Amino acid sequence: MSTTASPVVVTPGRRLGVEQEYEAGTGTYVRNGVIYSSILGTKTISGDEGSDDAKATVSVERSNTKFAIPVIGSDILGRVVRMNPRAASVAIMMVGSTPCQEDFQGVVRVQDIRATEKDLVQMIESFRPGDIIRAEVISLGDQRSYYLATVKNEHGVVFAQSTDGNSMVPISWEEMQDPKTLVVERRKCAKTF
Repeated sequence: MSTTASPVVVTPGRRLGVEQEYEAGTGTYVRNGVIYSSILGTKTISGDEGSDDAKATVSVERSNTKFAIPVIGSDILGRVVRMNPRAASVAIMMVGSTPCQEDFQGVVRVQDIRATEKDLVQMIESFRPGDIIRAEVISLGDQRSYYLATVKNEHGVVFAQSTDGNSMVPISWEEMQDPKTLVVERRKCAKTF
């Protein structure tokens, strides 16, 4: 039995491989022949070394060793789950580099998206449901959710899928492009490191 040497932390919706190469294991799902992560955790690939015809199994395992709670000033990684013209609801998946064991909810208000031209910001041109964003916790908010902000350059959308389901790449600070169809969609993109 062999396993990958270096652990890779993956988020839900992250592409892990294709069915022609791997079998889908725990913590994954298959859509149109592509294997995706269904949970936040560590990607592992295992299979029989002696067998030539058997496919390796790709799976995602949760790490239960650390416990993360968002605090004011901490950076989070989350998935946009709902939107309205004034705010976007975010499911917080990671605090810093530590996966969350519990479900935390956050809200990015329209005035907390950009530092300048706040009156011109439109929510639909900044995020879409399903986008993975990096944000900062600015307030503990109400009883249901944390208030988040993406005003810094390193905050914003880090992963998005086009309407065709393809992973998009940033081409400017406010646009992402589908490399297959070349369709451009507006987002508030995070500065890459």
